[in-house]
Amino acid sequence: MTHSTRRALSAVAGIAVASLALASCAGGSTPDASDGDFTPLTSVKLQLQWLPQAQFAGYYVALDQGYFEEEGFDEVEVIPSGGDIVPQDALVAGDVDFAVAWVPKVLGTMENQGVELTDIAQVFQKSGTTQVSWKDSGITSVDDFEGKRIGSWGFGNEWEIFAAMADKGLDASTVQITTQDFSMNALLDKDVDAAQAMTYNELAQLLETVDPATGELYTMDDINVISYEDTAGAMLQDAIWADTQRLSDDPAYADAATRFLKAVIKGWVFARDNPTEAADITYAAATAPNVSAFPVGPVHQLWQMNEVNKLIWAGGDFGLIDSAAWDQTVEGALAAKNQDGLNLITTEPPASAYSNDYLEEALAALEDEGVTVDGEYTPIEVTLTEGGQ
Repeated sequence: MTHSTRRALSAVAGIAVASLALASCAGGSTPDASDGDFTPLTSVKLQLQWLPQAQFAGYYVALDQGYFEEEGFDEVEVIPSGGDIVPQDALVAGDVDFAVAWVPKVLGTMENQGVELTDIAQVFQKSGTTQVSWKDSGITSVDDFEGKRIGSWGFGNEWEIFAAMADKGLDASTVQITTQDFSMNALLDKDVDAAQAMTYNELAQLLETVDPATGELYTMDDINVISYEDTAGAMLQDAIWADTQRLSDDPAYADAATRFLKAVIKGWVFARDNPTEAADITYAAATAPNVSAFPVGPVHQLWQMNEVNKLIWAGGDFGLIDSAAWDQTVEGALAAKNQDGLNLITTEPPASAYSNDYLEEALAALEDEGVTVDGEYTPIEVTLTEGGQ
């Protein structure tokens, strides 16, 4: 039986919200911003790495709730990508001011292109990547990957697979990496032995699909789920990136980075404390006129919001870059070799590749304003429905 789920790779128009009136320049200055007078930036662009969905709820909430206006921005444009825009490339080109991208992907770009970017907020503290196989496949851990058809979306999403295999001393050249679309069709059609799936997206898509043998939705009892977070291959994922040189040379940009982070943090705090409303806000953004997104079901968005919060609110302050997690990501990137024997990176990234300075200043300012920016998320119960509708 063929399961047809459309692949959403179309370009998506940017979403912009302008305030009715420019708020006074809020937020403290960054370390660089205190060196002299400057005119604050009031308009910035953020490049996402995928389509509108609850993976990015904090940014859409910040737009919806006016948090950017509160921090002195009269226009913030959030630009989705359907695979047609590489976030870090857009940042390097100067097309946007900030970008959301996975750490290993940016490390590869930095080495290959000889550019410098800085992770100024590590939004996801845990990896949400899994590999999913059918219960009777015999594939229950990374140790079982050799000689198998392992699904991946490509675009740099495959490096956790190879980092985990390298840690186990497994031969990546024996793996047949099969490019899958952004659904679970490859597993449903048995084109792969184990499909790549994010806990907050593709895994839910499978559990929103009817098993033709039973007439009921698939359940976790039907599958094996291998979580990369449980392996040495786990890598840091969604982070907010800024232009390193611009942070150093332009005090207005450095100041904007801190104010931008303040608004974003407030957006994610709202999403933590109000997951249902945050999912609704994201669903509205994903279904707005002239916006193409997939999948967009309201129940799917609520599942996604719940799972994304688990990755973000892992204890401690929002977005701080943990040096041990960073080192594990770098070590995995250095050790990983793909099926063709190629490395993701061959040298350590520069020290400027991450900085907690801007985030710490944003967190301190928010704490002074009474915003709680630490703690764990209490998951809600989400019952999936067919197609996430």
